[in-house]
Amino acid sequence: MGRTVPRWLLALCLLGSLTLPAQHARAAAAVWTVRGAHGTVYLAGSVHLLAANDATLPAAFERAYADSSLLVMEMDLGKLDAQQLASWIQQHGMLTGDTTLRAVLGEQRYARLSAAAHSLGAPMPMLDKQAPWLIGVELAQFQYLSLGYDPEQGVDKQLLRHAQAEGKPTAGLETVDEELGGLERLPRADQVRILDQTLSELKDAQSDMRVVLSAWRRGDAARLATLLSKEYREFPALYRPLVTDRNQHWLPQIEQFLREDRNTLVVVGALHLVGPGGLLQLLRQDGYQPTQLD
Repeated sequence: MGRTVPRWLLALCLLGSLTLPAQHARAAAAVWTVRGAHGTVYLAGSVHLLAANDATLPAAFERAYADSSLLVMEMDLGKLDAQQLASWIQQHGMLTGDTTLRAVLGEQRYARLSAAAHSLGAPMPMLDKQAPWLIGVELAQFQYLSLGYDPEQGVDKQLLRHAQAEGKPTAGLETVDEELGGLERLPRADQVRILDQTLSELKDAQSDMRVVLSAWRRGDAARLATLLSKEYREFPALYRPLVTDRNQHWLPQIEQFLREDRNTLVVVGALHLVGPGGLLQLLRQDGYQPTQLD
């Protein structure tokens, strides 16, 4: 897919994709219907940040939401405790003891990071205390925000506001530790590699993310699968904990929803759905027949 900002973050809940102008022609959407013995699961591919002036969701998302009595997200954002998240970051995302970021990165990489942080308005005293994987997340978030993309306009938050206004129940597939712990547990060398990749790709944010959003808005599962498989080949040590392991953890929960006597909308990052090890493939292997909506 070319360079993305950063490519590995596309699967992560805290981040998402940039957006293209809305497509007015009728086309498929990144929403699939999966019918069970009693209930239906609508499986929707999310992007977690959108621009305020172009945040209208494809109609299939609204239809799936309206036909569901439960909204399920990666984490239940409606019940996410900001203090709990901050505490987890403090415990798991910081350098420990006498370890310094300069020593971890080396002078050349540290200077490169400092220059990038300055250009984005990210305070180095804050970054100096963080593990390399968390710095990659922080820098990408600063970049998205600087380009005008807002998590409050993302698919998840839009649907959550609908649910809260209507009193529709919400749930999550995983905890904070399950979502972010895979990054924390990466070897230090892989964490530094994440940071290197982020620094290399920040400058290409706008143009490269358009490729991803173009595929998402068209519901182009084949294109999304190509993007995922390319990144998996290049960095399998990262994609296993971020994508495939989490999909395996979510699958029994999704299949339980299919056994319930109600319809459920499950919203996860779009790249969790497609390609080898994606949720659509896993469901087909278990005998279900996902059908894409338009």
